[in-house]
Amino acid sequence: MKKFKRIAIANRGEVAVRIIHACDEMGIETVLLHSEADVQTRAYRMATKKVCIGPASTAESYLNIPANVNGALAGGADAVHPGFGFLSENADFAEACEKAGLIFIGPSPKATRTLGDKVSCKEIAKKLGLPLVPGYEGENQSVAVLLQEAEKIGFPVIVKAAAGGGGRGMKVLKSAGEARELIESAQREAHSAFGSPKVFLEKYLDHAKHIEFQIFGDASGKVVHLQDRECSVQRRHQKIIEEALSPSLSIEQRRVMGESAVRLAEQVGYRGAGTVEFLLQDGKYYLLEVNTRLQVEHTVTEMVMGVDLVKAQILTAQGEPIFSDRQLVAPRGHSIECRIYAENPYQGGVPSTGLLGRVQWPEGPGRRFEYGFEDGDVITSFYDSMIAKVIVWDESRVRTIQKMKQVLRDSVVFGVHTNIPYLMEILSHPEFVQGTMTTKFIENHFSEPLRIPDLTADELQFAEASWRQLKPQTVTAGEESILSPWTSYWRGI
Repeated sequence: MKKFKRIAIANRGEVAVRIIHACDEMGIETVLLHSEADVQTRAYRMATKKVCIGPASTAESYLNIPANVNGALAGGADAVHPGFGFLSENADFAEACEKAGLIFIGPSPKATRTLGDKVSCKEIAKKLGLPLVPGYEGENQSVAVLLQEAEKIGFPVIVKAAAGGGGRGMKVLKSAGEARELIESAQREAHSAFGSPKVFLEKYLDHAKHIEFQIFGDASGKVVHLQDRECSVQRRHQKIIEEALSPSLSIEQRRVMGESAVRLAEQVGYRGAGTVEFLLQDGKYYLLEVNTRLQVEHTVTEMVMGVDLVKAQILTAQGEPIFSDRQLVAPRGHSIECRIYAENPYQGGVPSTGLLGRVQWPEGPGRRFEYGFEDGDVITSFYDSMIAKVIVWDESRVRTIQKMKQVLRDSVVFGVHTNIPYLMEILSHPEFVQGTMTTKFIENHFSEPLRIPDLTADELQFAEASWRQLKPQTVTAGEESILSPWTSYWRGI
């Protein structure tokens, strides 16, 4: 059993901060492996040591295996935590760490290859008798064959990257006419994101719910699940709001799906944190995929289960058992996470970059904020535009929704636009309140940009007073609308 003295973090943003917090509590030093573009970030200021691994381009930095391994060694690390995204599900990276004498904080390379590859994962699931969505997972990746298979399955069909998830390399084929172009696009995207152009096809379920189970295998070989999460609120296959537990499952469905998730993980001797994802439609569930890493939304599970999954990952990597039967208690209350993106909700979610002004999160009981940027930091165009996660807990789902709406109202982010108004609209929608939303929820109800809100009387008076004070004498009548404070969303949300 080896105690780590220093852990290298092969990631950025709020997840890097999350890992640093866990290491600090355990008395472990940290080495942040960062790109040139991520110097002005919270994780950079918090880490014990920093090692630059390359320029802003992810291919030259966060996806560069030799650069990450060499950076960890240069920083004197014992182990590497990959966070989520980037190289977190890359078995070659895990092997490269091991060959260099570094402990990879995650499942074994074999488990990652077996379950992380969507095709081989489904082969195991098929042997176990788990229900699968009809599809094609063959080795022949020619566009002509993929087109034929899509027609056999019957449109709509979804094409997905075999080597990774997160919505990358994922396209919905609605007809034969558009299929060729979308398949080629999915292959290019998959190759760019995961280093492999391999894809597979599935029948597209048009009113399904996205349910996932948090699994964990500790150093003793015991695999458990820590209940489920509802992740149906998605835009372009990217989750926006997640919650635990799902309001959609019966007691029996939860039991059967949870047992299926554990059985699948046990087949490969799974160790560490992972997620087994399902689609639920018309009372039937189907295996979707397995993510062999920590999830963005792990926070809601932590809130209702009273666990620290990042610390559990580290302890497991050190060879320590984690969960006794006594510790596996029933979930308590309800938790919701909202992802805060730097984007303009009035222009269809166009990313908003630039210098952050004042940022303030309203602290209080049952409120948790995970963020990678603070006042004066710069939101760049190089990476995902998520700048923070807001997580709340309360004793019931209704009260949790109410608390989240109040927290979002009181949150302050100046300098860039955020999706907070968009999140508020979603949280207030009857389908979300009732818990009946499906993965088509955003497409059905929020396909258009939000309407720019009208100013209140007080806001209008303030804006006009400011305009009169600041208006240059030389501005013509035609230019007034361009410089008007309310046409530039001056409220900063």
